[in-house]
Amino acid sequence: MKIDFHNHYYPPQYLAAVKKGPAKVRMDYDAEGNPRLHYPGDYNILVPGHRDLDYREGVLKKHGVDKQVITFTTPGTHFEEPATAVEMATHINDAFAAAVRERQHFLSLATLPLNDPAASVRELERAMKTLGLPGAMVFSNVNGVALADKVYEPLWQKANELGAVIYIHPAHPLGVEAMEQYWLMPLVGFLMDTTLAAAHLVFAGVPERFPKIKWVLCHMGGAVPYLAERFDRGYEAFAECRQNISRAPSTYLKQMYYDTVNFDQNCIELAIKFAGAGHILAGSDYPHQIGSIPKMLDAVSRLPVSPAEREGIAGRNAANLLGVG
Repeated sequence: MKIDFHNHYYPPQYLAAVKKGPAKVRMDYDAEGNPRLHYPGDYNILVPGHRDLDYREGVLKKHGVDKQVITFTTPGTHFEEPATAVEMATHINDAFAAAVRERQHFLSLATLPLNDPAASVRELERAMKTLGLPGAMVFSNVNGVALADKVYEPLWQKANELGAVIYIHPAHPLGVEAMEQYWLMPLVGFLMDTTLAAAHLVFAGVPERFPKIKWVLCHMGGAVPYLAERFDRGYEAFAECRQNISRAPSTYLKQMYYDTVNFDQNCIELAIKFAGAGHILAGSDYPHQIGSIPKMLDAVSRLPVSPAEREGIAGRNAANLLGVG
């Protein structure tokens, strides 16, 4: 089985809500008729694969991909006013659950109205208990507020209680004003914000306090596999880095999962050496301009791993993580 863990979908209910307003995200159309979503510092062009599941299923069949784990993406609902964010997240998750229920090619993780932490707790519980989704994708920061902030403690308590999969995707990075040229925000800023979020969560003791949460990091964890040794040195050198955790940071990070949206063989091999082949999940970032299903498939096919490990990375690891056959 081949499962693409990292890809994104904007359901029509969300686009209709943005068009109707009031919304802080602005929508117009390009010359080909594709919607464009504008928000501070960035925009997304929504090609057919972003918004048409029939089209997407044709792409998956063409490439021999059995399933995708569809998720929402930037700008998230948290750019909106809290009441609007709650309403949008509800519609998005209902649409995701319908796609899973009605089509054979899709699994999904919920989105949450993260600028309303209490509502996020309720929506995670609804998504998992009522809609049957196995967890949620969250953003690396929420309008500048860290995921490790105490305001999200109840969310992690609920996620731990439910045994949720929590998938961290980068958002508008801190210091984005330095990334306005050359697409530096998605090329550099996104990866650093994921790295910062993961490190902060670990040093704050969130994975230690809530061990039943299954964490997944986008884009091969940003720089996590490369920098983990430095985090361990910080743990040894600085008392502050030991106050919330009982062992080296890398031990928590090795328990997390990493998608392959870094198609360089050396980088994937480093992640395998760091976390083990059983914690690597094939991902494409489809249908973003920088994403590629063929590159995902090619990268996994060329890894110097055993057939069983390759099968795991291609899809079995994701199936086990999400509890599907």
